[in-house]
Amino acid sequence: MELLSDVWRQEYWLPPGVTWADMDLLAHSDRPLPLDLVIALPLSLVFVTLRCLFERLLAPPMGRCLGVRNKVPATAAPSPKLESFYTQRSRQPSQSEIVVLMSQSGKTRRQIETWFRLRRSQARPCQTKKFGEAAWRFFFYLTSFTAGLACLIDRPWFWDLQECWKQYPLQPMERAHYWYYMLELGFYLSLLLRISVDIKRKDFKEQVIHHLATIFLLSFSYCVNYIRIGTLVMLLHDSSDILLESAKMFNYGSGWRKTRDTLFIFFAVIFLVTRLVIFPSKIIHTTLVLSMESFEPFAGYYFFNALLMVLQALHIFWAGLILRMVYKFLGGKLEKDERSDDESEAEEEEDDKAGNEHSDHDGGEHCWEKSRDSLNSTLSKLTSSCVLNNLTNHRASAANRMRQAQ
Repeated sequence: MELLSDVWRQEYWLPPGVTWADMDLLAHSDRPLPLDLVIALPLSLVFVTLRCLFERLLAPPMGRCLGVRNKVPATAAPSPKLESFYTQRSRQPSQSEIVVLMSQSGKTRRQIETWFRLRRSQARPCQTKKFGEAAWRFFFYLTSFTAGLACLIDRPWFWDLQECWKQYPLQPMERAHYWYYMLELGFYLSLLLRISVDIKRKDFKEQVIHHLATIFLLSFSYCVNYIRIGTLVMLLHDSSDILLESAKMFNYGSGWRKTRDTLFIFFAVIFLVTRLVIFPSKIIHTTLVLSMESFEPFAGYYFFNALLMVLQALHIFWAGLILRMVYKFLGGKLEKDERSDDESEAEEEEDDKAGNEHSDHDGGEHCWEKSRDSLNSTLSKLTSSCVLNNLTNHRASAANRMRQAQ
């Protein structure tokens, strides 16, 4: 009980000079309570269910309309020993493990390496699965951004950021903003619940950090009544995510290259402007500087701004990937998403290269024997050819001499 009372000490959650008794002056329905966050858990399960239904019922016909087709990979021949190793040990056996597998399966090194390459190819996510994930996020971000803009565009803090801190923390909460918060929180919880079964992307760790930081940011900002600035942060992020997911959707289809490139250009511009210009110069500036005109710093002030800094660091990381894509796009070399779209194929190519390098080093003597045999065979052919040519020429010259003598 003492621990619980220490956690909810007003010094941690409220500015100096404000007490929980002061917060009680707000009507119960207008005051954000930590217990309200519990509703986000069932909402996350609702989102998971809706997503499963969407990916099964709506995404496939949408994908067919856009020309999404699955590539049929070459299948690996059935091999119980290799399959058991693949599922239980590793998808990429080391050279010493390959030697053991050679004795167990009766296959050569080359056959085992080929089997594992084909088996990894079979496990790659199909285009329809990628399309379904992108389409689901697109529809959520579009709905969330539209609803958020509708409930914020006529609010004073949307146009004047100083209004975010007027009479803080005694600011009444509107029901529309309450549901905006809960739906966003439930959605990011559902992404975290599904992250283990979703397509694993190259920025998997950054995605986990982003989801956790967003969940903590939403939860904490709700408890300390940072709702006004929190709604602006959500709206700002959803604006560019809509274009990102729509560009992915057209990327998975066939015959939509110009549409995809146009959406990508708009996404890159909006992302760089909102995340690298507006977010630090407006959002972080108002939470760090403008808020101090209304209250003195407290523990919640530092924690909230620390979470914003984590998000900004992730923005810089992703901006680097986007700029690389822009560079390739301008050079006409953009073929896949640097961040995530074809990460499995890229990893497979790297794996194959690495495997070839290992094979070259570990099987050097074998390769040399093959090269020497091939060289000897070639030399033999050349030699026999030269001998035959000499014999032919000798016979022709002898015949000519005979005719001349006759």
